[in-house]
Amino acid sequence: MPERVGRTDPEGVDYGRVMQITFVATIALGAPLVAVLSSSVDLQTWGARAGFAIRVGAVVWLVTALAVYGIERWQTTG
Repeated sequence: MPERVGRTDPEGVDYGRVMQITFVATIALGAPLVAVLSSSVDLQTWGARAGFAIRVGAVVWLVTALAVYGIERWQTTG
């Protein structure tokens, strides 16, 4: 069995870190945002609720991912 690697030293942006931060931030910030936004929309069926959560969640995930990537890139070049 190979030795376990405990840390990495990537050149440039660490994409694994970007994805981990994006995942946690999207859940922590996106879930309350979807809940607040859904209160102003008439969602009668489970399908409508799921579709709304997917559409809003995708936008939240994309914005979060781009922001985290931008911050990481700025920190590595700065």
